[in-house]
Amino acid sequence: QVQLVESGGGLVQAGDSLRLSCAASGRSFSGYSMGWFRQAPGKEREFVAAITWRGVRTDYADSVKGRFTIYRDNAKNTVYLQMNSLKSEDTAVYYCAADPTGWRVAGSEDLYSYWGQGTQVTVSS
Repeated sequence: QVQLVESGGGLVQAGDSLRLSCAASGRSFSGYSMGWFRQAPGKEREFVAAITWRGVRTDYADSVKGRFTIYRDNAKNTVYLQMNSLKSEDTAVYYCAADPTGWRVAGSEDLYSYWGQGTQVTVSS
């Protein structure tokens, strides 16, 4: 079992930056691939970014490529999402998730076994 807790959300203006954190506890965090997803009001939850357990491979949704960076610190059991040049369309609840395989960067939420409770990001234009 892995417990995930997101933090770092808030209200920012368009063009600002924000860094989300996801702290993991429980079973070995370093063996898991990690992903970030988001859900805007009235929309389906969507993939944002993912990273393998060694941090060698990453993947991003087209909508955030070049603006968002996912990275992790296995010594701190934490995965981060650095978000730059934020847009109003980035407004959503952001969730981190853990994939036990460790080797893939999965865009499908069905492949993730553990989820955090989410953190709200609101970008005003």
